Amino acid sequence: MKSNSEKAAIVFIVILILVLSILPSEKQVEKEIAHSNEPAGPFEVEEVLEIERLFSGNDEDADGIDDLEDIIQGARADVENKSRYKDAYYRGGYPPEDEGVCTDLIWRAFRNSGYELKELIDEDIKKNTKEYRRVTESGGPDPNIDFRRIPNLVVFFDKYAVKLTNEILSGNKENLYQWQGGDIVVFGGRIKHIGIISDKRNKDGVPYLIHNSGPYPDEEDSLLYWNGISEITRHYRWIAE
Repeated sequence: MKSNSEKAAIVFIVILILVLSILPSEKQVEKEIAHSNEPAGPFEVEEVLEIERLFSGNDEDADGIDDLEDIIQGARADVENKSRYKDAYYRGGYPPEDEGVCTDLIWRAFRNSGYELKELIDEDIKKNTKEYRRVTESGGPDPNIDFRRIPNLVVFFDKYAVKLTNEILSGNKENLYQWQGGDIVVFGGRIKHIGIISDKRNKDGVPYLIHNSGPYPDEEDSLLYWNGISEITRHYRWIAE
């Protein structure tokens, strides 16, 4: 009779033979990988829709950076500064650096590109007051607040910026090419809001939104969300003439 150790050894050998017979050979593995349309390995590679970047071709502040890129960087600086959302009236117009609302992110972004939006808007209101309904309804020009009101920004950008599509289609390369970093987007539905389009995009090509809806400015994948709760009514690009 065989000893227990001999029986155990036989059982082990039988199990080993069975396991080896089940496992595919090295050649079989190579063949399966070669004929597979899926990537080898346990993780799938997520497909990202690439959208070509567009620039303005102008450098207003002569810092070697395109205006649109400067606008993005200025908007991001407000995010990094964590300026607290506070709606108030300020003598001189400008709020403290650590305070602001959605419109303050806009003029701060423009200032970083070499444009003083307050001066531009104040001057245009002075020359064309009747075109600014929000101004006339308020009793006349007020340089302390006019440049921080969305309706006035809309009138100004309607006149001097390039107006683009309000439609945004996730995964549509042709449509999303029209949405470029540094663009301005206005939401005119239930909630009046304004922000800057980021050069960062999600996997479907939809750009992030840089804005301040409280409590602090943020750069986030929320453009479609905001379009859902308050329809996009304006989309601009600032191209200096």
